[in-house]
Amino acid sequence: MAYPIAAVAMAFLVINAMVMTTALYTWFERRMLGRFQARLGPNRWGPFGLFQPFADVLKLIAKEDIIPDTADKPAFTVAPIMLLVPMFLVFAVIPLGTDSFLGKLNIGVLFIVGVTGVSSLAIFTAGWASRNKYAMFGAMRAVAMLISYEVPMALALTGVVILAGSMSLVGIVDAQSVPYLLVQPLGFFVFMTAAAAEMSRAPFDMIEAESELGGGYVTEYAGIKFAILQLAEFMAPIATAAVATVLFLGGTRGFDPIPGPVWFVAKAFVLVFLMLWIRATWPRLRVDQIMGFAWKALLPLALVNMFVVAIELVVLQDSETGALTSLDLWIMTAVNWVIAVAAIVVMANVLGQRRLRPETPVPSPLANMTAEAD
Repeated sequence: MAYPIAAVAMAFLVINAMVMTTALYTWFERRMLGRFQARLGPNRWGPFGLFQPFADVLKLIAKEDIIPDTADKPAFTVAPIMLLVPMFLVFAVIPLGTDSFLGKLNIGVLFIVGVTGVSSLAIFTAGWASRNKYAMFGAMRAVAMLISYEVPMALALTGVVILAGSMSLVGIVDAQSVPYLLVQPLGFFVFMTAAAAEMSRAPFDMIEAESELGGGYVTEYAGIKFAILQLAEFMAPIATAAVATVLFLGGTRGFDPIPGPVWFVAKAFVLVFLMLWIRATWPRLRVDQIMGFAWKALLPLALVNMFVVAIELVVLQDSETGALTSLDLWIMTAVNWVIAVAAIVVMANVLGQRRLRPETPVPSPLANMTAEAD
């Protein structure tokens, strides 16, 4: 009985901790967006508006749970759960300490890729089950974007797996005597950009474009179902930051006497704030620009990163043990930063739209007619 009791206890703790963290994050994001955009944000419920998430939850629970008459009711009901469950499953394999029981899955990277892929099915189910053309268009956009950006993301993860020599998240953390953010800057850039697109956050938030699609695939949802969809959407940045912390920032590695979990939370918070900063300041892209960026920019950059890391590994690793020293990782860091800057500059010039730059304005000969006449 010890295993099922321990499993239920851990699941209870993880789920409730993530729900409360997500509620706090919704307040933090709205307050920070207010600061970025010169407005107040939530400030009525509690000190500094801190109780606003609880007021929102109570409001959504009290609202009527409406299901359209023409909707596919079983699929309409299951879709929000399908979108939320993968977010919880991601945290089941995140190593939060040296002796983390849940984090010792030897195929953690493959597990994360597989679990997060369910989001595409959940979003399409929500749009299709709604029997609403706007919801369906939003779901189709989301699926196309998710599938497109999963390819460069998987290739960015491949670079990490090649360098660490393991698909275990614990093994990847242990292999980072030098953070992979420094060793693979191009891989980190591709991963975070693809993750932002998969979360449908600015500048990739075209699946919920209010000017053309209303709320996107959530148009017909109300009450607690809408609350679950929003919970999954706001939990996604936290899950992404946790995964990126493990893969590129060394996870719980840090300096004594600060405990490892504190380092983990601090690194994840920095990444969450970075994603929030981009959302608050970057303009929205068009659909064709979003899709073109995935295939024309991120995919080549991910391939360059993967092949460069593989070649460096063959050249630098010990012929007998196959291990890399810290000196080898620092050599790779120096080389890869040069390659990353060069690749991004070349890609920007190849894909840049210089021909669309506005021409120098020429005053009309009819301008100031009255002034000349006077």
